[in-house]
Amino acid sequence: MLIRIDANSSRPLFEQVAASVRSDILTGSVVPGDRLPSAREVSEALDINLHTVLHAYQQLRDEGLVDLRRGRGAVVAASAAPLADLATDVADLVARAGTLGVSAETLAAIVTSAIADRPRMEERP
Repeated sequence: MLIRIDANSSRPLFEQVAASVRSDILTGSVVPGDRLPSAREVSEALDINLHTVLHAYQQLRDEGLVDLRRGRGAVVAASAAPLADLATDVADLVARAGTLGVSAETLAAIVTSAIADRPRMEERP
């Protein structure tokens, strides 16, 4: 697994680390059960602070993509399995919107509206 960052980007480093791991999950490069490199290894390889990497891993944990266990490290969570399929569905939606002449802004508004209108998990039967 190759975690990528752009030192010239205005995005915080922890967000870049999390985005890189998230991208690998979406493409299927890493799958549930795969162990991520230790925070120390990433920190040393990218020459960034250990706490920056830990912050990224904690963000991924909060999103339900990674399980963090003492002594075991960071492991891609089982709940991340459907994300590659979802990414394909989103790509298909974007392609269909393009053929219909729907702008990215309009498509984003439609998706945002659908998310806002869906029942929250605790409201579902």
